[in-house]
Amino acid sequence: MALAAEILGDRWTLLILREAFYGVQRYDDMRADLGAPRSMLTDRLGKLVDKGLMTRRPYREPGARAREAYVLTDAGRALALTLMALAQWGEDHVLSGPAPVGLVEKRTGRPLRVALIDEEGARVDLSAATLAMRDAR
Repeated sequence: MALAAEILGDRWTLLILREAFYGVQRYDDMRADLGAPRSMLTDRLGKLVDKGLMTRRPYREPGARAREAYVLTDAGRALALTLMALAQWGEDHVLSGPAPVGLVEKRTGRPLRVALIDEEGARVDLSAATLAMRDAR
């Protein structure tokens, strides 16, 4: 957990990842959305690429020079549940209410929450969970 927090542990990195999950890939769009200083955004995007959470993908607008978009990798996309759990915690303990944007089921529009489930898909209350050593394999 500490190693993951070392990679994700600052506000700007989380905001950049949020933008990427919203579908924002272009540097200038991220910078405009976040109001981020160029040096900070360049630094954090470079670190996310170095850690394998994002990759650079070239693109070119008609009549413009080639540029690079920043796209989530499989490892980056795998952070979705982690970031949703963090957002859920923020709604419950920081905002004390729903955020302006929330995760819903596409078909029904019903709100979704992150939860613990066992191998058979049954929900497990956190009070019934405990840490245990895993078998060395």
